[in-house]
Amino acid sequence: MNIALLGYGKMGQAIEAIAVQRGHNIVCKVSIENLEDRTITNIRKADVVIEFTGPDSAFDNIKLSIDAGVPVVSGSTGWLNRFEEIKQYAADKEGALLYASNFSVGVNIFFALNEKLAELMAGHPEYEVDMKEIHHTQKLDAPSGTAITLAEQIINKLTRKKRWVNQAADHKEELSIISERRDPAPGTHSIRYHSAIDDIEIMHTAHNRKGFATGAVLAAEFLRGKKGIFTMNEVLGI
Repeated sequence: MNIALLGYGKMGQAIEAIAVQRGHNIVCKVSIENLEDRTITNIRKADVVIEFTGPDSAFDNIKLSIDAGVPVVSGSTGWLNRFEEIKQYAADKEGALLYASNFSVGVNIFFALNEKLAELMAGHPEYEVDMKEIHHTQKLDAPSGTAITLAEQIINKLTRKKRWVNQAADHKEELSIISERRDPAPGTHSIRYHSAIDDIEIMHTAHNRKGFATGAVLAAEFLRGKKGIFTMNEVLGI
C-alpha cells in the first residue's frame, strides 16, 4: 500500500517506521519544511493519507485529501469544533475519513472500559468523578483529545454531569480534567470515582509512541478502498 504522510514530526516518523515494517511504501512526506509538496498531485500517489499535524492545519489537510479522492486517517487534535463540518464535507464528496483522538489499541479498549464503568456508575450519585491527564511539554493542546473523548463518554452516561472543565470543578454538574505537562511523559489518562466509602480508578499509561503509530497504520490498512466515516471501533471490532 502507498501512504502519504501529512505531518512528519515524531509521530509521523514513528508511523513511517511501522508502515515500512509492515511492507508499505511512503510516497509523500510533508512537514513544515516542505509545505510546497502538499499538493493534490502528490496526495494522489497514495492509497491512503495519514494526517498528524496541528489544530491550525488539520481541517485543510483532511479537506485536501478528500478533494484528491484519497481516504484519510487523521489523529490531529485541538480542531474538533469543525469535526461535524468535515464529516459532512466527506459525505458530500463520497470520500473516506477515519478520525480517532487516539489510535492505540490499548487506549481504544480503555475507551470501551471507561464507557462501561460510567454506565455502571450512573445509578450511584454518591460517587464523584474526576480525571487527570499527563503529557510531555511539547503537546500543544490541553486537555488532550483522548481526555476529551473520555470526558464526553462519561457525560453521555452520567446525567448529573453536563460539561467538562480543564480545572478543578466549581459546580456539581462539571467534570474536572486536570492537565499536567512534564517530561518525559508519552501519555497517562486516569479516571477516578470517589466516595466517603471507597475509590474506583482506571488508568492507561503509554510507554512510547509505538502503540499510537501501529494503530494508525492498522487504520490505514482498514480504510483503503472504502468510502464513509469510520472510527477505531470498526478497525478493532469493538
